[in-house]
Amino acid sequence: MMCPAAANDPAEEGVSMTEPKILDGKTLAAQLRGSLKARVDALKAAVPGAAPALATILVGDDPASTTYVKMKQNACAKVGLTSIKVEMAADTTTAQLLAKIDELNRDDAVRGILLQHPVPSQIDERACFDAIALDKDVDGVTCLGFGRMSMGEAAYGSATPQGIMTLIDHYGVELKGKDVVVIGRSPILGKPMALMMLNRHATVTICHSRTRGLDEKVRAADIVVGAVGIPRFVKAEWIRPGAVLIDAGYHPQDNCGDIDLEQAAPLSTAYTPVPGGVGPMTILTLIAQTVDSAEAFYLKRQA
Repeated sequence: MMCPAAANDPAEEGVSMTEPKILDGKTLAAQLRGSLKARVDALKAAVPGAAPALATILVGDDPASTTYVKMKQNACAKVGLTSIKVEMAADTTTAQLLAKIDELNRDDAVRGILLQHPVPSQIDERACFDAIALDKDVDGVTCLGFGRMSMGEAAYGSATPQGIMTLIDHYGVELKGKDVVVIGRSPILGKPMALMMLNRHATVTICHSRTRGLDEKVRAADIVVGAVGIPRFVKAEWIRPGAVLIDAGYHPQDNCGDIDLEQAAPLSTAYTPVPGGVGPMTILTLIAQTVDSAEAFYLKRQA
């Protein structure tokens, strides 16, 4: 009986054993951050008194969410954006959160609104996401923004998949005509990721943890996106030698993503490391889309 490793031997399948390319999101984010700062500085110089802000709303005291919000605030400071931190109690109601979002929607200085996910269970999260004004939906979480994006209309993309698109474009990963498997179907990651790639002429299959014959579907893919939220869910023996691996998961307690990269990365032609691949691009995209929103607002008002 042939072992799984031998069954996926790149040499037997005619795939060159060149060193895989690392899709380094940390380095790319640092490079792009400089251009964003220059744009913010130019905007402030062109529009006296302009102080574009990203408002982050944190409901409750979840430690991971607190850390993520702090990282986003630090990212704002690095490019010259004002950061508005809104902290609300864990027993906040849907009505109270909607009122706060409405207040931020009406504040012209606020050019982006981020509602940190997840919110406490008593809150209607979808209603609160959809209350965010479209021109301030820089995290790409509203149904309207999702619908416009899926139809190829102007909208801010969900931050993680949009960051992945920036990453693969920078490193020259071809999408046109490629077979892509996206493993995960969340409304802010798996689904928008699939549609973004479909809009770029890839042939996309959306899978999830309950998909039958998942290993066979993954093995047929040129590009695999792990977005299922389960540590090392995607096994190395599922990977076609020469595939591109995009790991959008991060599990700090296990220091891994959704793909078993330790075993699978050597089979690939390119892969995103965990950490340092997709994560930095998510925050960079949030900041970049806030800068886009600020430019659109201030320069239009000045015209």
